[in-house]
Amino acid sequence: MLSPADHRLAASLPEGVLRDPDPRYLEEPRGRWQGRAGLIAAPRDAEECAAIIRACAAARVAVVPRGGGTGLVGGQVMADGPAPLVLTLERMGAIRATFPEEGVMIAEAGVTLQAARDAAAALDRQFPLSLASQGTAQIGGVLSTNAGGVNVLRHGNARALCLGVEAVLPDGSVMHDLKRLRKDNTGYDLRDLLIGAEGTLGIITAASLVLAPRPAETGVAMLVVDSPAAALSLLAMAQARMAGGVTAFELISGQSLHFLDAAFPAMRQPFATRPDWLVLVEVGLPAGLSADAALEGLFTAGAGAGLVRDGVIAQSGQQGAELWALREHIPLANRHVGAIASHDISLPLSEVARFIADAGAWLAGQGDMRINCFGHLGDGNLHYNLFPAPGRTRNDYEGIRRDLSRAIHEMVVARGGSFSAEHGVGRLKAADLARWGDPARLAAMRAIKGALDPLGIMNPGAVLPPAG
Repeated sequence: MLSPADHRLAASLPEGVLRDPDPRYLEEPRGRWQGRAGLIAAPRDAEECAAIIRACAAARVAVVPRGGGTGLVGGQVMADGPAPLVLTLERMGAIRATFPEEGVMIAEAGVTLQAARDAAAALDRQFPLSLASQGTAQIGGVLSTNAGGVNVLRHGNARALCLGVEAVLPDGSVMHDLKRLRKDNTGYDLRDLLIGAEGTLGIITAASLVLAPRPAETGVAMLVVDSPAAALSLLAMAQARMAGGVTAFELISGQSLHFLDAAFPAMRQPFATRPDWLVLVEVGLPAGLSADAALEGLFTAGAGAGLVRDGVIAQSGQQGAELWALREHIPLANRHVGAIASHDISLPLSEVARFIADAGAWLAGQGDMRINCFGHLGDGNLHYNLFPAPGRTRNDYEGIRRDLSRAIHEMVVARGGSFSAEHGVGRLKAADLARWGDPARLAAMRAIKGALDPLGIMNPGAVLPPAG
């Protein structure tokens, strides 16, 4: 039932933007929070979005922006405080323009990542950001969280793939900055300020996206290595041999393979005996160069250096897709088991192997549990997740879960790493940012937030917790 204040706010909104109450707007994938909403609004364009923000500012009602709802840190739900207005961008789903000769596409915030990738492919180009959730994740959310994925090694995070944005600022003004320029030194880069801000400084409604050429030759291999240290040496070898041709370099632990066996017993795995560590390598090369030959050369050189013990090279696109399916099903297999705690971390590459060894040794003294470490080794981003021992459930570890995560994050920060690599801060890690963030940087962030959003209505509680 709407409150009198909600009725007054509803009456001030543009006609036709309100959505009926629906639980799907109030959920997040991990089930940590149940969101709340007084109203749910779905604008059709930037001007309607601006009118909604102006009405919320006048009524002092918080706004929680929502893309595809795939975020894993609670940035899209608000569980506490006065019920906010949930703003969904799902009706803003148009590809406004394409400029294939420039390598640019202008997409609205509600376009799914898969739709953007498909539109690029139709132009014989690629939008190279790739996530497991790309069928649901939306461009606005991808940019607002500065999402990463499997191709950051070659193409960068979402930030690197955006030239300009259209956005609604907290006062309800529309910033028209859909530039298609690679060079534009005209003052503060507000585009970069909004990207990664998780809706706390404004609402991205459209973006100019970078399209990349499609490689003429692609290849995929899965190679068995003895250790993360060997995997890192193999990565350096691959980059030296292929001069920018390595598209993805994923580290996979044997625990991942065992979880896949349990959750997806029909899924074929390439090795009869599950190795302790392996890497998934994808390369993309120009015409005239053979991806298969490049991977065969890497295998031979890696074996000769004692880095590679076994491996398979995909002989077709279908085989390559099957190898990638193993990697992409790991999060689903994790969910089947039920994690005690999950950590999205990044480290300098030279610290990765030592962290894995040291964290594993420390955790061995904290109780019986399993570690599933996997992720985007090429850019130092690990998903370091803890699971119950066989026969136990994650509820058995509830009393130590937060202490385990804090200790893992302390080890990461002490090594110059980050406790939030590609999923953002949201509400889950806001206290971590307050604890470990540089004081001067946090003060500047609070000053920016106060200047742009003096009423504090934009996604309150996300990224920056209340001061004090």
